[in-house]
Parts: sequence; structure tokens; C-alpha cells
Amino acid sequence: MFPDFLTFSIDLSINNFVDWLIINYGEIFSNAGNFLVKMFIPFEALLRQSPWWLIITLIGILSFFSSRNLKFSFGMMTLFFVMGMLGLWDESMQTLSLVLISTLLVVLLGLPLGIILSKSGRIRLFFLPILDAMQTLPSFVYLIPVLMLFGLGKVPALIATIIYALPPVVRLTDLGIRQVDKRIIDATDSFGTTTLQKLIKVELPLALPSIMVGINQATMMALSMVVIASMIGNRGLGQEVLLGINTLDVGRGFAAGIAIVAMAIVIDRVTQSFSLRLQSNMGLNQN
Repeated sequence: MFPDFLTFSIDLSINNFVDWLIINYGEIFSNAGNFLVKMFIPFEALLRQSPWWLIITLIGILSFFSSRNLKFSFGMMTLFFVMGMLGLWDESMQTLSLVLISTLLVVLLGLPLGIILSKSGRIRLFFLPILDAMQTLPSFVYLIPVLMLFGLGKVPALIATIIYALPPVVRLTDLGIRQVDKRIIDATDSFGTTTLQKLIKVELPLALPSIMVGINQATMMALSMVVIASMIGNRGLGQEVLLGINTLDVGRGFAAGIAIVAMAIVIDRVTQSFSLRLQSNMGLNQN
């Protein structure tokens, strides 16, 4: 047994810190939550109110644009059609809205942060343990303070999803930029390019394969959070799985699971094909 005199508790300190945040910055968190709600609700409503055939058609167009393959496009459309056949169309649109909005915010946050980390070794050393914690810490642990700061509903679900999905974009953006050939960087420097020009015209395009992998991983990780998000008030396919567990309704949970898998396949394949096409258009395809 570990000696008692060598142990200490951090419970009270963490609770006091969260209470201090709520008392002093509660209004800021409230305003941030309202901003996220105003961005999330209209997009979710748009997906839910759009005709099912229009959504499936858009999926087909996007799939064909990314792959130039009719069979691939038809397959992606079929998977979305299966979600509707299972009677889970509305729940699927709720889940899709959470995944797309959280992925957009992850990219907007992760891309600049990854660029900063690639340019500063000290900042990178500071953020790496934080990113490690974000990836390894059980999501239920940081759900507690998020719930205290934002309450139940869509906002804590969105924030928890962002926390979980952010590290891959940051890490792979950082990695992609740092792996750019130094000879290319030296060549651009010899032409007198500015730091911004070098970043936009050389480093980011060459780092694009790594960045797209990060975005793909972030999207998949966001989708994997749907069940946990349902536990804190977000509806969708995750809620159907949760209700199936709570009521021991195997069929209900299994049907929602099939819909989640179908959505995951579509998102994964379309993002991958879009990445390959973009790389090919930029002359970065190594195949």
C-alpha cells in the first residue's frame, strides 16, 4: 500500500479553480456559448429541413467532384439512402451537422496553431504535453468542467468534440511544414520571398498531404464522439444508441450503429478522394 504521507489531493484545488472561472468569467463563457449556438442551430436546421433527395444529390455531386468516378458517387449516395431507409434521416442530419461544424472549427483553430508550432520550438515544446493530454485524457474527465461552464445541450457537446478532434490537425500541420525539404526553403529564400509568401506559396502546398490526413482524422474523431455527446444533451444517432443501451433495445442501437458506420464511410472516402484529387491538381501526387 502506498504511504499516506506521500499522497496529496488535487480535488479541492481544481474545484476552486473552476468556481473561480465561473464567478469571474461566467459571462464570457455564456457569450461564447451563445455565439456557438447561433452558428450551430441554423446550420442544423438547414440540413434537417432540406429535402432528403437534395442532400443525397449533393453527396453524389461532391463524391463525383472528388473522385470523377460514377460508381464511387453512386455508392456514397446509396449509403446515405440507407440512413433514410432505417428511419434515422433526421437523427443523421443532426449528427452530420455536429460533425461538420466541429470539423470546421477544428480546422480554423488547428491550422494556425500548427503553423505557429512549426515555426517556434519553444511554443511547440509547451503545447505538445497539452496535445498529448487532449488525446489521451478520457473525454468524460473534461466533460465535467465543460458542463459546469456551459450547462447541458449542444454547446458542451460541440466543445467536447472540438477538444477531442483538434490534436491531429495541429500535429500533422506542424509535421507537414517541418518536413518540407530545406533545399526548397533555401531556394525560395534566395529569391527574396517574405515569410508569408513562403508559407502560402511553398510550405502549405507541400504540407498539404499531411494536413489533409489530419483533417480526415479529425472528422473521424468528431464522428466517434456522437454517443458521448448524446449523454450531455445533443440529439442524433448517438442518442439512439444510448436509448438502445438504456432500454436494452438491441435493434434500435444496432440500426443507429449501422447509420453511424455508413456516415463514417462516406466522410472518410470523400475526404480521402478529395485530398488525392487536390494533391494531383497541385502536382503533389506521388503515385
